[in-house]
Amino acid sequence: MSVFPAILTGLAMGIVFGFAFEKARVFEPGMIVGQMQLRNFTMLKVFLTAVATGAVVLALLHGMGLIKLGPKATFYAADIFGGLLLGAGITLAGACPGTILAQIGVGYRDALFTLLGGIAGAIAFSYAQPALQPLLFSAGPGKITFMDLTGIAYPVLAIGLAVVLVIALVLLERWRPWRADMGADVDGDFGPRA
Repeated sequence: MSVFPAILTGLAMGIVFGFAFEKARVFEPGMIVGQMQLRNFTMLKVFLTAVATGAVVLALLHGMGLIKLGPKATFYAADIFGGLLLGAGITLAGACPGTILAQIGVGYRDALFTLLGGIAGAIAFSYAQPALQPLLFSAGPGKITFMDLTGIAYPVLAIGLAVVLVIALVLLERWRPWRADMGADVDGDFGPRA
């Protein structure tokens, strides 16, 4: 795929995801903290839906020869430590890298400080990376995929993953309906007026 169609495709996908992102309200700090405290599962439902959709789209694009998959190497220490650090930061800030610009856009003033903190953290890591390289980026299996482990083609694995995620989403919705997590007045109906 050439650059211009790739940019247009990325913009279109970003608009669709951004629309769903805003409608689900998953950028709100209370929603994010609620998910991290396992009190509100709207964010999990939105992101699992995005993973299922993304898997199918990637399978189609890969199957048509429009993209080439490029998995990153697995490093156990970096993945575990980085995941714990990111999760703690998301919980404390009520924001993640994907939501911070939406929070700034709707006027959460403290989100600007979270963005500045994230940028400062990235700069600090870039200076610390040479010293952390032997500790974080040494142990791991390298580039490994489910295709390598199972011998099954990516499109089949992607469709299988999407089916499993849809089943999980249906079960999750039955257990925790979105209206219960969002609140009774999510659609703007505040009940009878006195």
